[in-house]
Amino acid sequence: MLKLIKSNQKNFLAKLDIILQKRKTKDPKIDLKVKSIIQDIRKNKDLALIKYEKKYSNIKNISLKNITFSTSEKKKIIKRLDKKTRDSIDLSFNRILDFHKRQKLSPYSFTDKFKNSFSYKLNAISRVGVYVPGGLASYPSSVLMNCIPALVAGVKEIYMTTPSMGITYNPAVIYAAQKCRVKEIYKIGGAQAIAAMAYGTKTIQKVDKIVGPGNAFVASAKKQVFGEVGIDMIAGPSEVTIVADKWSKPDWIAADLIAQAEHDISSQSIVLADDVKIIKRINYFLLQQLKTLPKKSIAYKSLKNYGLSILIKNQKVLIDTINLIAPEHLEIFAKNAKKILKNIRNVGSVFLGEYSPEAIGDYLAGPNHVLPTSGSARFSSGLSVYDFLKRYSVIKMTKSGIERLGTSVINLAEYENLEGHANSIKIRLKKRKLIG
Repeated sequence: MLKLIKSNQKNFLAKLDIILQKRKTKDPKIDLKVKSIIQDIRKNKDLALIKYEKKYSNIKNISLKNITFSTSEKKKIIKRLDKKTRDSIDLSFNRILDFHKRQKLSPYSFTDKFKNSFSYKLNAISRVGVYVPGGLASYPSSVLMNCIPALVAGVKEIYMTTPSMGITYNPAVIYAAQKCRVKEIYKIGGAQAIAAMAYGTKTIQKVDKIVGPGNAFVASAKKQVFGEVGIDMIAGPSEVTIVADKWSKPDWIAADLIAQAEHDISSQSIVLADDVKIIKRINYFLLQQLKTLPKKSIAYKSLKNYGLSILIKNQKVLIDTINLIAPEHLEIFAKNAKKILKNIRNVGSVFLGEYSPEAIGDYLAGPNHVLPTSGSARFSSGLSVYDFLKRYSVIKMTKSGIERLGTSVINLAEYENLEGHANSIKIRLKKRKLIG
């Protein structure tokens, strides 16, 4: 079922890179449509927002009066949540909170030999907007993973948007938002929700940073409003790469591949193995397990179109392949897992050993599941407390300090032909030269 590639072929890594790039193709029509929506929201504010919500959502009676969840609405919705799910959300909340509490940066300060003082300070972003998908992809785990690091960082105001599922809303999503002390929840989605949070309307609060997953329209909108607001990342469909050897359990690996494939038809599941027999067994179990999967149509298309099995017997080539893929999730089933991990540079999150399926990371292991996709782990990391903290420096020079260091500043400024810079030092050293 999975397309087989052998690493001993000529120009293997270059050919693999071409295959990986095919999934990254963007639709320019989406960008144009999103640009039009953003411009309309920016100009016409709430009027445009309601227009697009009526056009794209399942709530036709949406208005400025009911676009925000009232306290009574939230209570009524949460009452529908069963105790088992509520308890699971509570457990997940506590574990994610505990992990992220350990991420806090510490400010520092020091004084140099000239008695100049320098410090590095931190403060939290003031307002954050969290986008939580609705419909078939309405996940309380998305609420927890995006809101908890903001809470730990000290963000005072968290706003959330979640599009309509029809006449009802996911009670687990609303409960998770309540746990995370979300200030307001808006019944909006799509590119219009991103634009509304970026530019603000009378109804929707303008925020400083927008985080959270979404479809291609949401991703395009986040990219286009970046600069007006901060964003977490441009995330693509989910992906997993699994390293296996002849001792691995093929049925467990098949289950983990399907767990990613059921997300989206564009999700990618890859197996790297040193034995063709284990690849054949994995393919067998994939077909068997897909038969009873509720989302078998989605998973099948994902595995058929983007699934890969790569036969690799050389350890160095294995490492180079993983670093080229830069997977969002990397599971290492092989016996020499620690040795492999030692050389991995590009990855979103790693799951070591057969008892560490990626699914546990999605919900309550503790580390964040908002991770770089489509190879962006080469230059970025998963969502964390650091994404909600601003860092800045404080510089206090003494008279003796500027006297000792100023001459070098003048030299560099004049070398760069910035006489104004040089003069701002000279005037303090009483060596001012008139300009003009």
